[in-house]
Amino acid sequence: KVLGWLGGFGAGALLVAIMTDLVPTEEATMSLTEVGLWLLVGCAIFILANRYVQNKFGGENSGNALGIFVGAIVDGVPESLIFGIQIATGVTISTQFLFAIWISNIPQSFVPSADLAQAGWSKGKMAMMWGAVVVVCGLAAGLGWFLATYLSGVNGARMAGIAAGGLLAMLTNHVGGFSNACA
Repeated sequence: KVLGWLGGFGAGALLVAIMTDLVPTEEATMSLTEVGLWLLVGCAIFILANRYVQNKFGGENSGNALGIFVGAIVDGVPESLIFGIQIATGVTISTQFLFAIWISNIPQSFVPSADLAQAGWSKGKMAMMWGAVVVVCGLAAGLGWFLATYLSGVNGARMAGIAAGGLLAMLTNHVGGFSNACA
């Protein structure tokens, strides 16, 4: 039950982050159609990557947990690119956004980790998996900084749309896992 509550809390925090900081606002240089397009791109990336994980690794518990791992990558890479872009362009990173990401990602990792442990994964293998997410996201932040420093017009609005779409698809796809953990 505790894992289900933590997963639900993390999902709620992610929804707040999507609504307040990821969906590009009217001051972005994108039309509503373009915002919708990038949300759909993020959803498609998650769905295709998750389908690949399900087909490759299967299993009731491990497949679902690896889908959340895919969601962490699909969400984390664009978010990290945004952080790097904001640092390079001098845009203040919202404390609310940082807190929402931190508070949501920690509980969100508990539910799939419990599922993977139940499926026989070792603690070391899980630590390597989550460590890979951290490394990939760190590299993405560096790439965002590099792009914004050396290319003109890079603002991160498209990456924010992709991250928001990937998160929405992940939350929609895995909400059943959280409710099952509550039962």
